[in-house]
Amino acid sequence: MSAGYKSPKTAMNGPKEKIMYTMLIYCGEDKNQQDRLATIDVDPSSPTYSQVIHTLKMKYPGDELHHSGWNACSSCSGSATRQYLILPGLMSSRIYIIDTINEKSPTIHKVIEPEEIKEKWNLSCPHTVHCLPDTNIMISFLGDKNGNPPGGFLVLNSNFDPMKKWGEGDVNDMGYNYDFWYQPHHNILVNSEWSGPNTFVQGFSPAHLLMGKYGQKIHFWDWKSEKLIKSFDLGKEGLMPYELRFLHNPLSSHGFVVCPLSSSIWHFWKSENDWNMEKVIQIEPIHSKACPSPIPSFTVDLLISMDDRFLYTSNWMHGEVHQYCINDPHNPVLTAKIRLGGIGQDVYLLNHKLAGGPQMLQLSLDGKRLYVTNSLFSSWDDQFYPELKKMGSYMIKIECDTEKGGMHLDENFHIDFGNIEKGPFRAHEMRYPGGDCTSDIWVS
Repeated sequence: MSAGYKSPKTAMNGPKEKIMYTMLIYCGEDKNQQDRLATIDVDPSSPTYSQVIHTLKMKYPGDELHHSGWNACSSCSGSATRQYLILPGLMSSRIYIIDTINEKSPTIHKVIEPEEIKEKWNLSCPHTVHCLPDTNIMISFLGDKNGNPPGGFLVLNSNFDPMKKWGEGDVNDMGYNYDFWYQPHHNILVNSEWSGPNTFVQGFSPAHLLMGKYGQKIHFWDWKSEKLIKSFDLGKEGLMPYELRFLHNPLSSHGFVVCPLSSSIWHFWKSENDWNMEKVIQIEPIHSKACPSPIPSFTVDLLISMDDRFLYTSNWMHGEVHQYCINDPHNPVLTAKIRLGGIGQDVYLLNHKLAGGPQMLQLSLDGKRLYVTNSLFSSWDDQFYPELKKMGSYMIKIECDTEKGGMHLDENFHIDFGNIEKGPFRAHEMRYPGGDCTSDIWVS
């Protein structure tokens, strides 16, 4: 397997995906059950299509698998191969290194125990993972060893040994930490803010919001010097900035970030020698008999198609996935939306109720198939969609029109993670063995 595709265009024209990985978080009553990495057959020509064909148990219970990343991607130089999936436990601070040389039946290659992370590096709650051009790997952390913000960034070497903190001198100038993305051509790293682990583990709290315990800033870092150069305070219109993405064009400076608590989407870009931000989408609340107050969309995830034409977002509380044309990134145009549950909304597929709302998204390299899971984080799931704890999660597939725009639900694809042996399980992030549009970063 090569280190990655040579360009976004090459990736779009590459082979169709055959399998997919997703993180499964145990949500039953047996406190000794471990989380798992599930292998899903997504090849329509296969006799096991739309089935879980393998699950890999983690070593210990209580990890809360969440996000992941590859040891190598399209930005990497040299002979690095995309073989290992770095899989952190958000709550345990344990980091699993998964060997996918056998793609259908991955194995645990190495475990970095939480004691090393907390005591030696004073970090906890690992979240986003990105491979780096020099074949090292960087992980964002949301707290210190005691669960207090702002956390920071830890770099692993190619042998998966922690080697240094990135940006350590300026990291305390952040309020919080969460997602990040880097853009080598513009010598920039951008990160967002959620909250401190001691806060978000309790679930969402209006009192915490009034106390300023959720982030509202976007930070821009000089990639080479590891210095914080600019921060944008988005205020009440940009509360809790979550997932962020640059366009795939390695020369472009344009990117987007979603802000769940404000139900807004922001655009950032570079003009001359300065970075700018503007709100480009505001999703209005809806009214439902199921809730005494207006329901925000709670836009939690976004991704961008490989050709940089379409932006997809998941609106967890409204239960909708939106598709926008971003040919003009300053003026996104809504081209389609589809309902998949949500608060007070019952949607069924193959006689299965789609409990909860759409959360994590993953798009095929050719942009034609959008996969969706519905778990955000255990304590937040239990608060807003308590039935998920009993039912477990789903994975569904949406067919996308890559020419004119448009979406429709694939009526024949549904995976019920509540029925997995020893389940139920919640499902969160998804990854393709060959790389995907939410992990690969290209260099010019």
